[in-house]
Amino acid sequence: MTSSALLTDLYQLTMLAGYLEQGMAERPASFDLYFRTPPYRGSYAIFAGLEPALDYLENLRFTEEDLAYLQTLGLFKTRFLDFLRHFRFRGQVIAPPEGTAVFADTPLLSVQGSLAEAQFVETALLNIINFQTLVATKAARIQQAAGDATVLEFGLRRAQGPDGALSVARAACVGGVLCTSNVLAGKNLGLPLRGTHAHSWVMAFGDELAAFRAYASTFPDQCVLLVDTYDSLQSGVPNAIIVARELREAGHELQGIRLDSGDLAYLSRKAREMFDEAGFPQVRIVASNELDEFVIDSIREEGGRVDIYGVGTKLASCAGEGGGALGGVYKLVECDGQPRLKVTGDPEKSTLPGRKKLYRATGTDGRFLQDVVALAADDHLQPGQRVYAPHNPLQSRRLPEDCRLDELRRPVMEAGRRLHAPEPLDQLARRCHQQLEQLPEGCLRLINPHRYKVSISGDLSDLRSQLIERALKEKP
Repeated sequence: MTSSALLTDLYQLTMLAGYLEQGMAERPASFDLYFRTPPYRGSYAIFAGLEPALDYLENLRFTEEDLAYLQTLGLFKTRFLDFLRHFRFRGQVIAPPEGTAVFADTPLLSVQGSLAEAQFVETALLNIINFQTLVATKAARIQQAAGDATVLEFGLRRAQGPDGALSVARAACVGGVLCTSNVLAGKNLGLPLRGTHAHSWVMAFGDELAAFRAYASTFPDQCVLLVDTYDSLQSGVPNAIIVARELREAGHELQGIRLDSGDLAYLSRKAREMFDEAGFPQVRIVASNELDEFVIDSIREEGGRVDIYGVGTKLASCAGEGGGALGGVYKLVECDGQPRLKVTGDPEKSTLPGRKKLYRATGTDGRFLQDVVALAADDHLQPGQRVYAPHNPLQSRRLPEDCRLDELRRPVMEAGRRLHAPEPLDQLARRCHQQLEQLPEGCLRLINPHRYKVSISGDLSDLRSQLIERALKEKP
């Protein structure tokens, strides 16, 4: 995946130049990366993109070619370009494991280091984490809708360019979609590859049965036939049954068929009946064509008999109401040892000051109850304590006395170097599945889901109130 120091917004460079000029570049600082609203009008997101983000941070450096280009802009002094020549990320990163269910207003990444290095990486980190978390969330929603059926990622041709296609394949796997049609993703990421043939294969022969026979003779043990080029039930499935018989006579078995148009619930039911009656109950039915979690859910509700869903455009483009982009933000929360607070006219956009811990409360039944954001120095958060709404200190509740509190994040990078080896993608997918099973009842509903509770500790609420009061006193 692309990694370049120039993958940034211009204002990151102008701020860096300003920090250097003002003698502020080496001041210690801490930033939080988080989102304000869950995507797809849902309740949760699936955290993804951590390993690519750590790759970026470890390898961050300006090449001589980069510096030569920046010099042509006429914006920067020689001293600043010399500073960039030796610029590296040497800070700390704190994060939850990939595949963790995460929620609005909770810090995902916390980045600590010099003001220069922690500020500069904002754009790239948001680019990586926002997109991969959005894709992983969409994949998790689709896989949940599919139930026990398999979901394949078919989005290469509709993805946001080659790098986007690789990011989609990786993040979809974190969300539970473990197979892809993208051959480069198979090679680079070790993902299982799946695919059939196109309508053009059938059309090139001019005769559907001849096309099916040719494909079966080429791939007798991996044959999946696309049956809707002309008519799925009147032509495609009957011809596929003929080929299935011929394969069986030769010692092979037809693996499946693919439906790519029409009423997929009805067609899959009829196709299942036809193959079962013909003695081929093992033939799997693959469905594709503009699928998303809502279409898949409706297919199952209407009694569809789909074994495998191939999802392309809607997954790769993160389409859907409340999708398109994850509104992740990256905000300064501490500088030179002092907590920092952004105060705006919109309470939802105010920030939570100071370095933080993130706790998750779990009930006696093993289900998650709520998340609590606390100050890093706050070591006395306990069950039974009162906690507060992130944007309204007048709203509060007590943590259940019998809950368990676990710190959700850990340091993943120190002094610019990883602390742990990357986890296998299938392990991240298993974590995602387990996390979703532990969400409170109703959180997985596609429409009007239960809203997961996020609170802040009393100490953090008090600090925010003090800083708001101070900011108001300083207004002219």
